[in-house]
Amino acid sequence: MAVPGVGLLTRLHLCAQRRTRVQRPILRLLSCPGTVAEDLRRDEQPSGSVETGFEDKIPRKRFSEMQNERREQAQRTVLIRCPEKISENKFLKYLSQHGPINNHFFYESFGLYAVVEFCRKESVGSLQNGTRTPSMAMETAIPFRSRFLSLKLKNQTSEQSCIQLSDQLPPSNRKLCELLCYAESMDDQLNTLLKEFQLTEENTKLRYLTCSLIEDIAAAYFPDCVVRPFGSSVNTFGKLGCDLDMFLDLDETRNLSTHKTSGNFLTEFQVKNVPSERIATQKILSVIGECLDHFGPGCVGVQKILNARCPLVRFSHQASGFQCDLTTNNRIALTSSELLYIYGTLDSRVRALVFGIRCWARAHSLTSSIPGAWITNFSLTMMVIFFLQRRSPPILPTLDSLKTLADAEDKCTIEGNNCTFVRDLSRIKPSGNTETLELLLKEFFEYFGNFAFNKNSINIRQGREQNKPDSSPLYIQNPFETSLNISKNVSQSQLQKFVDLAQESAWVLQQKDTDRLSVSNNQPWGLAAILLPTVPNRRSFTKKKRKRSANESVRNLLESLKSNRTANFTETNEKRTVSTQT
Repeated sequence: MAVPGVGLLTRLHLCAQRRTRVQRPILRLLSCPGTVAEDLRRDEQPSGSVETGFEDKIPRKRFSEMQNERREQAQRTVLIRCPEKISENKFLKYLSQHGPINNHFFYESFGLYAVVEFCRKESVGSLQNGTRTPSMAMETAIPFRSRFLSLKLKNQTSEQSCIQLSDQLPPSNRKLCELLCYAESMDDQLNTLLKEFQLTEENTKLRYLTCSLIEDIAAAYFPDCVVRPFGSSVNTFGKLGCDLDMFLDLDETRNLSTHKTSGNFLTEFQVKNVPSERIATQKILSVIGECLDHFGPGCVGVQKILNARCPLVRFSHQASGFQCDLTTNNRIALTSSELLYIYGTLDSRVRALVFGIRCWARAHSLTSSIPGAWITNFSLTMMVIFFLQRRSPPILPTLDSLKTLADAEDKCTIEGNNCTFVRDLSRIKPSGNTETLELLLKEFFEYFGNFAFNKNSINIRQGREQNKPDSSPLYIQNPFETSLNISKNVSQSQLQKFVDLAQESAWVLQQKDTDRLSVSNNQPWGLAAILLPTVPNRRSFTKKKRKRSANESVRNLLESLKSNRTANFTETNEKRTVSTQT
């Protein structure tokens, strides 16, 4: 299977001949003072070491606070499909009559779109009141009122202004190639990779807006529901182009009836009853899936996968370009996202190392977007976290230590599983470890290249190796559902491929030709050297190493036998000599 990451790095030597550094495009944003868009303009600074990495880009708020703020922001936002020729100034002037605009950006996805965030939620209602349902000549429009709008020009001779588009996809192969070539160190390479692949502010806003638009549809049946993003979109480890996982949260609807009432009477809603919670989940998702298919603007390819272990509705949101999975009754997945959010926020090296390892795995076809027997990005992230827990001193705390820091507010039990850990980032003591990313990358490959996968499992709750409870080739304990193995799908051949490539990469990074001076010789260096596809002379490295180890074992055994035979022969001669003398 073709891997996108492979082609770009086979051309790395071509980039070494260029001497001009690539500049990052600056996005054109209209922003109010103190907004996130205002802060984004300060992002144009060179990537640095551990101390000057991405601390300013990583939020320090609680996960719940971040989610609530983003959701409120999305509720003040509209998505507008624009004509190809449009004047940005006239566009903003037209919308401003409904209220002040906080910020906006344009992007392309099957057409030109604008995401416009108003300063007040009332402005959205004002815009909707002035919007009409389109009239169709041959078809009939379903009059669904949403915040996904279309803008048409009354006068087709409108002047066109230069509109800066926001990138919603990773950088091109050529650009990434040049950036890696001109990095000053391996730490700089890893930070550059992170900077180019991580979710942008605009992409994050678009994800929360998409969830908010789906929430509007679900609210027709469940007025107080909340659709929350989880997984890569919110755990700080998402890359541009990743899927959008959504969680339909109905707890707010259930909690409305838990408040105490005065008097001797208690009122309850009349509801339908079903035999189990799973059946309720399937029925709810079935109805929501029908609504998305029939009434959801831009929702195409709707699939209701209701018999899976975790029932879901899968669809494509054409306007945003996201592949979406909608689930409900999946609160543990949201809690796992919060845990990864905390780990990714505690130390700037965590995300840089995870992005580097994932890119390496993708370049060597260790991971795939198609379900199968290979290692997943989630498993790789857990392996990096476990590795960083094993450093001396540890860079990341264990889940058990986070549990000891929790207070009464943090206590959480989901479906009988203990999901308690501290949520307040200020209560977690920073690590005193100052190891560089270069060293950590080398040690990661060395550690897992020699890990006893045949008998040990990976456990981030305790941060230590444990005996495997079953015969799965790779066993990574689920941090909350501790009886589950999150890597149960991985086959022995895929695990062996990972081990072989880890050993090879550790060997490559130890060679002198990975130094920065290799660029002058038109040779990839550092991170770029291990992202290259395995070539014949390197492919046989692991096999030769195994053969050499086997030969050494046989040689040692023969020498041992020979030594014993010589000792026995000498002892026999000595006995014969003594006997003759006697």
